[in-house]
Amino acid sequence: MESKDWKTMLGEAFNINPDEVTNTPTNDTQELRSALDEQGKKMIDIILDKKGRNGKKATIIANLDLCDDNLKELAAELKRVCSVGGSARGGEILIQGDMREKVLNYLKDKGFKARII
Repeated sequence: MESKDWKTMLGEAFNINPDEVTNTPTNDTQELRSALDEQGKKMIDIILDKKGRNGKKATIIANLDLCDDNLKELAAELKRVCSVGGSARGGEILIQGDMREKVLNYLKDKGFKARII
């Protein structure tokens, strides 16, 4: 029995030529580069907040002038770097816990202008 590649077998099953399929994953650095271009030279504020959260701390990244897609991508990267949960909406990113230093270091490494308030 001849050994076939799984892509070839799948292509035969669905009548798809595997050489024609060019699904390349998006590059995270390219998306962050466009986010950096979109933000420009505007300062990003990193704030520690615990009001309305039963005493639990949350890091808020404010003054982001990004479109929703870039905002969500940046939030996903920050959550991954800090290994915590969070959300992104309304031009702000919320990261659970006191992660101000990690967020500041990450944003500065990526070329954003940021400060802790």
